[in-house]
Order: sequence, then C-alpha cells, then structure tokens
Amino acid sequence: MSEIDEYEQLKTRLAHLKAEHSDLDLAIDALILSGNYNTLQLQRLKKRKLVLKDQIFSTENALLPDIIA
Repeated sequence: MSEIDEYEQLKTRLAHLKAEHSDLDLAIDALILSGNYNTLQLQRLKKRKLVLKDQIFSTENALLPDIIA
C-alpha cells in the first residue's frame, strides 16, 4: 500500500470518526432534553464519545508528517 493510499484511508477514517462523534453529541443532548433516560445509558454514550475523541486524536496525529527537531 502506498503512502498516498494510507493517507487517504486515514482522512476517510477521520471524517467517519468526527461524524460519529458529532452524532453522539446530538444524541446525548436529545436524550438529556427528553428527560426520559437512565443514567447507565447516558454514561455508556458519554464513554463511547470519549473513546471516539481519543481515536480522532490518534488519527489526526497519524496524519501529521514526522518532523525531526
């Protein structure tokens, strides 16, 4: 696999992760506003959102070129 293909795959993955993170954010807000949720359900959604945030951070770092200081 070439570097360009890998770079494009990382960009696509990053876009999907950001979209899922945004969707979860909206779902959490809607759930809270509805007032009809259990705490465990909300905690699971928030934990998934944090996992996605970590994956976004890792993917963004993988996209940055290596710079030797």
